[in-house]
Amino acid sequence: MSISKSLYTLLCKCEKAFWLNVFDQNKATPIDPSVQARIDEGIKVGILARQRFGGGVDVTTKNGDKLDIAAMIAKTQEAMLRGISPIYEAAFSNDGNYCAVDILVKTQGGWAIYEVKSTSFPEFKGSPSKLNKYAPDIAYQKWLLEQCGVNVTGVYLVCLNSNYKREGDLDLNKLFHEEKFDEFIADEYAKVPERISKAKDLLKQTTEPSKDLGDYCFKPYHCAFWQYCKQQKGLPEPSVFDVYGGKNTRSGIDRFFLDKKLENYYAGRVSFDQLKSQPLGRIQKLQVEGKEHIDKAGIRSFLDTLSYPLYFLDFETMMYAVPEYDQTKPYQQVTFQYSLHIMTSESGPVEHREYLAPSDGSNPMPALAEQLCQDIPENVCVLAYNKSFECSRIKEMADAFPHLKSHLLNIRENIKDLLDPFQAGFYYLPAMNGSFSIKSVLPALFPDDPDLNYHNLAGSVHNGTEAMTIFPKIKDMAPADATAARQSLLEYCKLDTWAMVKVLEALKEIVK
Repeated sequence: MSISKSLYTLLCKCEKAFWLNVFDQNKATPIDPSVQARIDEGIKVGILARQRFGGGVDVTTKNGDKLDIAAMIAKTQEAMLRGISPIYEAAFSNDGNYCAVDILVKTQGGWAIYEVKSTSFPEFKGSPSKLNKYAPDIAYQKWLLEQCGVNVTGVYLVCLNSNYKREGDLDLNKLFHEEKFDEFIADEYAKVPERISKAKDLLKQTTEPSKDLGDYCFKPYHCAFWQYCKQQKGLPEPSVFDVYGGKNTRSGIDRFFLDKKLENYYAGRVSFDQLKSQPLGRIQKLQVEGKEHIDKAGIRSFLDTLSYPLYFLDFETMMYAVPEYDQTKPYQQVTFQYSLHIMTSESGPVEHREYLAPSDGSNPMPALAEQLCQDIPENVCVLAYNKSFECSRIKEMADAFPHLKSHLLNIRENIKDLLDPFQAGFYYLPAMNGSFSIKSVLPALFPDDPDLNYHNLAGSVHNGTEAMTIFPKIKDMAPADATAARQSLLEYCKLDTWAMVKVLEALKEIVK
């Protein structure tokens, strides 16, 4: 088997993950839809980056569904001999090692490597070490090209400029940022030969390498074999790795608290019972002890901040790596839908309003922002769950639409957060499992109500990731499928705000 640059970077992370990826890939957790969506966006970014260079030749060749690597290598050699530049997906192989360079550009005396990543820059300016995660990949490419006799005159990282705001047609020179990468790969470049030797030894092994759990399971990215390796260790459910950390991640691990969790794990404190004697925060202590906790005074202090009429608000968004609309940036959350439940008084009726943008590919935010200002008057109390998300989206719309700015910012200033009493530890139930997301709190409070179970929603949308993924696709669906998808979006978002109504009712009931 050829050692590709993706396999090489996996080896740099963990030799066990490298071996499993080659010989037992079914042990990996399936790719999350949100991750797949980002991969798809990355492919689009790579294609668009080529337009910035212009001309050249793409040597990508397929035999059926698979790459024809031999043909790609031959086409690359021919293009280089003819002096064609740039060469896209330039392919090289030597002694069982293989890579395809995103963009190879002819320079005076040699060739330069341009590696395209769909990440955004200059978010790294404040922390250059974040760029180090790309060093193994690019160092391997430079090493392999030099093994093939190519004089590499420079290596560059090409990524998106997070400060770029679209105005009219895309400006590719402003959209993309180039970072000279030679100094970042110096240390990694020196390690390549030893790692290649290790990789070849691993490929000869017929048994899975032994490797303990460690921070490399999550850095620089979450490992697809985490669940398998964790099960191998016979960890109980729940375990030390499930202790509340303050953030939600796909793996359930908060990196900020990872060192503490690993410290307990290495000391053999893996079950909640074993953690009870350890110094823990208030929330963590409630979780590991498995006790119900109700602080009525704390809950009342939160309820006293609310006033009526009360507007329960929830947004749904989509995200493009390359901004599709004016006044948007790379990876900006673009709001296309909201649900609004309105409680006119503490014991009065509850009204529902909603907005779902047309599925025609146009910018959904202008009309949505207009309708939002019609549905929510100024100086009223608005309730969201994890309000930072809604506040950020409103601020973006306020910046984009000056004529609505005053009204939108007024809405933003009056948003309260229904997450607060739970995150503060005023109300905790063991069934919350250390999570305070609405998807955890709701079933803990209403375990026997099928109407409040997201899994019971008809249609294709049961969570925010599915909503984000499906909306951009509706414009290309058959009419019947489009209608069904839109209805599914409406029902899902409606449940989000109805869930908030029910959670507030539960808080009021518990302090009676």
